[in-house]
Amino acid sequence: MTDALGPELLLELPGWGSRGRALEEALRSAIRGGRLVAGTRLPSSRDLASQLGLSRGTVTQAYEQLVAEGWLTARQGSGTRVAAGTAEAPARSGRSAGSAESAASARYDLRPGRPDGSAHARSPRHDLRPGRPDAYAFPREAWARAMRHVLREAPTEVFGFGDPRGRIELRTALASYLGRTRGVRVDPANLIVCSGYTQALGLLAEVFTELGVRTAGMEDPAIGDHVRLLAGRLRVAAVPVDASGLRVDALRDSGAEVAVCTPAHQFPLGVSMAPERRSELLEWADDSLGWIVEDDYDGEFRYDRHPIAALQSRRPSRIVYAGSTSKTIGPAVRLGWIACPPLLLEPLTEAKRRARETRPLEQLALARMIELGDYDRHLRTMRRGYQRRRDTLVAAVRSGLPDVRVRGIDAGLHALLELPAAPSERAIVEAARAASVDVHPLGEYVRGERDRHPPSLVVGYATPPAHSYPAALDALISGLRRL
Repeated sequence: MTDALGPELLLELPGWGSRGRALEEALRSAIRGGRLVAGTRLPSSRDLASQLGLSRGTVTQAYEQLVAEGWLTARQGSGTRVAAGTAEAPARSGRSAGSAESAASARYDLRPGRPDGSAHARSPRHDLRPGRPDAYAFPREAWARAMRHVLREAPTEVFGFGDPRGRIELRTALASYLGRTRGVRVDPANLIVCSGYTQALGLLAEVFTELGVRTAGMEDPAIGDHVRLLAGRLRVAAVPVDASGLRVDALRDSGAEVAVCTPAHQFPLGVSMAPERRSELLEWADDSLGWIVEDDYDGEFRYDRHPIAALQSRRPSRIVYAGSTSKTIGPAVRLGWIACPPLLLEPLTEAKRRARETRPLEQLALARMIELGDYDRHLRTMRRGYQRRRDTLVAAVRSGLPDVRVRGIDAGLHALLELPAAPSERAIVEAARAASVDVHPLGEYVRGERDRHPPSLVVGYATPPAHSYPAALDALISGLRRL
């Protein structure tokens, strides 16, 4: 029976595909065309199922898919509504996204937080920077349910000072989850919860300095902020990365006592450390009693092959494993973790006690999501969505830029576009700017010899909401084609 107070919605379902896919496309078309404007409240799943003669489960799944893609929002008490900024903007004066008008709106320094100095500079229209998930896909409902439960059921002690290692509920849930999905071997007692990977790296730099470590070897290329964070306390040696991963021979020559690396999916080159290189790195740690810091920043996102287990599983006594929720849930949830060897537990716990406390309510909410399976379900949805985006990017590049090579696409949220025929990396960046596309050049991450790599762009395909992603790719392809 239809609720008379609920909104009605006229939709014509296309005749192809399943009924669920047809409903998704009908809703997308209505939003794209402006018939359903931002903020429009949609019927409940029960109402729409009754209106269209569909099962409620079909409507629910369609709503969930469009929420994940950013077309809709769903909040407790507010119902399902059309998300802001989803309608296609009408063309102005017949100009395309690649026109001079769009070029004038580009920001001329592609790094985040670095304006070009012009008083009139505006943000570029399309954001394809790496290292960012789709903020539209934040699991609002699951997170809200978990937080409501926590606020209702959490013991009073949660609102005071607690164990500097973090809540035992989350450490227990994480130990099980990391063992199940990443092969990490760790007891909850040896897990330290922190406020993201940046805090984890800062704590490690502090502890290594206290232990007398002088030099850390870090992959080259690597994220500049991470390099600078370590360099505040240690000498940082740039260790080259090739097609097999971090070069252990160069690590040995550097005299480093700590190796900081991304074995599963190197950032930004996207290579996975080869099995023989992994064995060499473990031998280095055994021979020199060195420490390995394993940054598993996007280990959950594997597309074309089975996930590669964390390196930590082969040497828990010498490897510090670090991860966070910044790619899986989003940077708004500042949660990370360190699976630390027993010898580092006491100094790391003391360093965490002196550092900023990690919010206990968010810790309990994440533990709840893991225990109920909501975290796994969210990751499955995101993995499918990001794989579709990856495939769309690859197809667009192969069709529109056949001379461009796409690298590092087996996993993660970014791809490396090599343009060997381009006059320079600067020319590539200028072309992207002219199309009002915000991307990062590979050279931004390189500290050693830049001519080891062809001119390249590091393109993040997770950042734009799903409804604007095709336009972002079109602008990128058209901009680079002008080269």
